[in-house]
Amino acid sequence: MKEKQIQKDNQISSRLVFLLAAACGLIVANLYYAQTLVGPIRIDTELSSTAAGLIVTVTQIGYVIGLLFIVPVSDIVENRRLTVVSLLAAAGSLLTASIATNAPLFLAASLFIGLASVAAQILVPFSTYLAAEEQRGQVVGNVMSGLLLGILFARPLASLLTSIWGWRSVFALSAIAMALLAVLLSRVLPRRNPLPAVSYGNLIVSLGALLRRTPALRRRALYQACLFGAFSLFWTVVPLRLADDFGMSQQGIALFALVGVGGAAAAPIAGRLADKGWSSRLTGLAIVVAVLSFVAVHLFRGHSALSLILLFVSAITLDMAVSGNLVLGQRTIYALGSEARGRLNGLFMSIFFVGGALGSALGGWSYAYGGWRLASMIGFVLPMIALLYYFTEKRTAEVGVSEKKSG
Repeated sequence: MKEKQIQKDNQISSRLVFLLAAACGLIVANLYYAQTLVGPIRIDTELSSTAAGLIVTVTQIGYVIGLLFIVPVSDIVENRRLTVVSLLAAAGSLLTASIATNAPLFLAASLFIGLASVAAQILVPFSTYLAAEEQRGQVVGNVMSGLLLGILFARPLASLLTSIWGWRSVFALSAIAMALLAVLLSRVLPRRNPLPAVSYGNLIVSLGALLRRTPALRRRALYQACLFGAFSLFWTVVPLRLADDFGMSQQGIALFALVGVGGAAAAPIAGRLADKGWSSRLTGLAIVVAVLSFVAVHLFRGHSALSLILLFVSAITLDMAVSGNLVLGQRTIYALGSEARGRLNGLFMSIFFVGGALGSALGGWSYAYGGWRLASMIGFVLPMIALLYYFTEKRTAEVGVSEKKSG
C-alpha cells in the first residue's frame, strides 16, 4: 500500500489502537527491567561494583543509537517489515541476555536490546498514519499511555518475577513476548510503503538540517528533556529515600513504583485536548505541575507521615506532567510533515532520552553528596529551566504553525 493510499483509508479501530499501545508498552519495558536487577545480574555475571552501572547505561546507549540511526529508516523502508525485524532482533538479544554467564556477553546483549527496542518509536508515528487528522492527538495519547504503562510497570514486574524465578526469567519471558508480538503484528498491521526520496546516507545527514530548520522540534524536545530529566532523577533517588528515611523493603518500594501508573491517565486526556487546540496552555500547565511536584517534596523532606504522603502525591503528579507533555510534544511534531515523521520522532525521542539519562546521573550524584535536599533541589531546577524557556514561546513560532496544520 502506497503512502497516499494509507492516508486515504485513515480509519483506525479501537482494537488496533489497543494492540499498538500494548505493543509499545511491552517493547519499551525492555529498557527498564535491569534497573531493579543490577544487584543479582552483577553477581551472576561477575561484574565489578564500580562497573555495575553499565548494565543500565549500555542499554540506554543502544536505544539512543537506534533512535538516531534506525527510527529515521521508517521514512524510506516499509514500516511493518522494519518493525517485525526489530522485534525479532529484540527477542534474540533478550534470549542471549537470559543465558549470559559473563559480563561482556550480557553487556553486548544489552546494547542490542536497546537498539532493537526502538521498534516502539516506529509504531508510535505509524499509528498517526492510520488515524484521521482530527483524531491524531487522541490516538497518539492512547498509544503513548501503553508505552508509559510499560515504563512504569517494568521495574515492579521485574522485581516480582525475580523473586519467584530469578532474574533470567525476566529476559527469557520478554524474549518470548517479543517473538509472539512479531508474529501478531506481521499479520495485523497494514503495509506502509513510504516513497523514498533520499538514500540512507543522505537521510542520516539530513537529521542535522532538520533539527536546525525546525524550531518547534527543538522547543518541544527541550521541554520534554527537562521534564523527563526530572522524572528520571525522581525515580532514581526516591527508592533510596524510601529505604533510608522510611525503612521500606524492596517489596514496599516496588508497590510505591505502582503509584506512578496513575499518571499515565494524563496521556489520552492531553491528546484529546490537543486536538481541540489547547497544546500551548496544557504545556505550561504540565511544566508548572512538574515544578510544584518538587517544591512539595523539597519543603517537606523529613521522616513524617506528611512527607511520605507528599512523595506519593508527587509521584502521580510528576508522572502526569511528563506523560501529558510527551503527547503534546509528539502531537506538535507529527503535524510538521508526514514525509519526515520518522526522523522528527527519532530526533525528539533521542534528545529527551538524553535528558533522562542526565537526570538519572545527576540523581545518583546529588543523593550521594547532598542527600534528598540536593537531589530535590536539582529536580526543581530542571522543570524551571523548561518553564523559563516556555515564557519565551510565541504562538507564531510553534503553536501558530503546528495547530494550523493540525486543524
